Amino acid sequence: MKFMKLGSRPDTFYTSEDLRCVSSEVSSDYTIEVSGSRYHLHKFPLLSKCLRLQRMCSESPESNQLPEFPGGVEAFELCAKYCYGMTITISAYNIVAARCAAEYLQMSEEVEKGNLVYKLEVFLNNCILNGWRDSIVTLHTTKAFPLWSEDLAITSRCIEAIASKVLSHPSKVSLSHSHSRRVRDDDTSSNRAAAANRGWWAEDIAELGIDLYWRTMIAIKSGGKVPSSLIGDALRVYASKWLPTLQRNRKQVSKKEGSDSDSETDVSSKHRLLLESIISLLPAEKAAVTCSFLLKLLKAANILNASSSSKMELARRVALQLEEATVSDLLIPPTSYKSEMLYDVDIVATILEQFMILGQTSPPTSPLRGKRGMMDRRQRSRSAENIDLEFQESRRSSSASHSSKLKVAKLVDGYLQQIARDVSLPLSKFVSLAESVPEFSRLDHDDLYRAIDIYLKAHKNLNKSERKRICRVLDCKKLSMEACMHAAQNEMLPLRVVVQVLFYEQARAAAATNNGEVKMTELPSNIKALLAAHNIDPSNPSAAAFSTTTSMAGPEDQWSVSGLKSPKSKLSGTLRSKLAEDEELDERFMNQGGGGRTPSRFKAFCAIPGRPKKMFSKFLSINKNSNDKN
Repeated sequence: MKFMKLGSRPDTFYTSEDLRCVSSEVSSDYTIEVSGSRYHLHKFPLLSKCLRLQRMCSESPESNQLPEFPGGVEAFELCAKYCYGMTITISAYNIVAARCAAEYLQMSEEVEKGNLVYKLEVFLNNCILNGWRDSIVTLHTTKAFPLWSEDLAITSRCIEAIASKVLSHPSKVSLSHSHSRRVRDDDTSSNRAAAANRGWWAEDIAELGIDLYWRTMIAIKSGGKVPSSLIGDALRVYASKWLPTLQRNRKQVSKKEGSDSDSETDVSSKHRLLLESIISLLPAEKAAVTCSFLLKLLKAANILNASSSSKMELARRVALQLEEATVSDLLIPPTSYKSEMLYDVDIVATILEQFMILGQTSPPTSPLRGKRGMMDRRQRSRSAENIDLEFQESRRSSSASHSSKLKVAKLVDGYLQQIARDVSLPLSKFVSLAESVPEFSRLDHDDLYRAIDIYLKAHKNLNKSERKRICRVLDCKKLSMEACMHAAQNEMLPLRVVVQVLFYEQARAAAATNNGEVKMTELPSNIKALLAAHNIDPSNPSAAAFSTTTSMAGPEDQWSVSGLKSPKSKLSGTLRSKLAEDEELDERFMNQGGGGRTPSRFKAFCAIPGRPKKMFSKFLSINKNSNDKN
């Protein structure tokens, strides 16, 4: 840290009762009051260097007051000691106060050549602004004198000095005893270069307030030499330092929002301003910041009630790299503590909508090519080569878009499993999120089935039509064997879904490999009639055996299929209970005057002639030989 010493006489200021005096053989003849403190001093040393005091003494020769003196009594005594020739020390910590005080007293060249203003300017420009740490400390101290610092151009000069050092090579920067990750003066050139690659300046400028930080980052970005990834890292460092660890406890948040304390309101407003300033500084490039960091900002925006434009900007940026997110990142608390829902599902739906819009604007996979002759093929122009390069880039971009949608589909299914436990989650929002993913993006529906199963267990008061609605998004052909076995005995599922699951599992078990060709075994006619009654085509039983994906569900949501492997499985009992339930509903409807209605279609299944128990066991068994006869 650089410093400058002025004067050679010892400090003879002392305090007598409520007065500050100077020890001298000559009696004091001038009284000055500064910030409530009174000074008994001498006119000659003060008036010889201060033009303002000269003018004030012409009006009031014995005493004067200096209202709104910048820097208070400390800055005034510094200037007074300089007038007396006493030793004073100027450094980055007090140069702003001294410069503002000297400007206030008009200690300029008009009064004396080489006056205090001149010496401070020389020291500031030639020493302070040449050092990295000195520039940051000086800029930080301008916060106490915002108007004076702006008028004297101290703030702008410090910002320009800091930005120029960030844009230049670290070996050319005097870093003035920095610490932590910062590059030190005694570092070797190789260490300096390595530090430059990892953003050695981020932690230092993170000490600034948001106003000065924002202006500094704008100056750095406008230079165009710092990679966007380093800008993103600097913003992450600043956010982690200044954004509070926001309370996720709803009761604690409610206390804060319901409080009438002005101080708490001011703190919340400062945090909101800080957050929105960080959002405005985010680089436009996609990979500049991580998706996790963007979603943390979005969580903070919800808790701090940031502007809707800031939230939409974050949602748009998250959508650009949604495939990088995790389920825990998407668990965003609601905007208001009064909300009964545990998570903000609407903002996630907005992110998915933006993601799908971006996916629709991806480049086409087929190029537009004209007919070319043999000579055109042999002697292609440079523009034709550019077209081929653009086509290859389009193919890669389209492939990446498809891969992203596959990852996002898995992410959405995992997210649905988490929010499904929320008893306040409406069915419409759950179904809307599940349907927001394109059908081709889900290679299997095991995770989606887990989410539906969790939702049905948490919302046991759903009626039959609501359970059918939530199951419409489920494709039974894409369920694994384990999922099918669990679904077949799941009492919460609609009966139609259970029958579909049983059919596709039976069809899968009946498929046999014969010389590399798949051959289907003919199903009994009475089973075909039952499936046809439910619009299930028995001639299209194709289903791929997809592997079971990893789930975030708790132990209570895991599937248990033990018992299905034994002959005394409760599977048939479960289906019988469902059939009995459906028959009871039909009889109730008939008693209420619905005599014109045809009996239940599943009731007809029970009346199928010929050994129904044996036939039904064959229909459910997945281990029996497909060539056995009825």
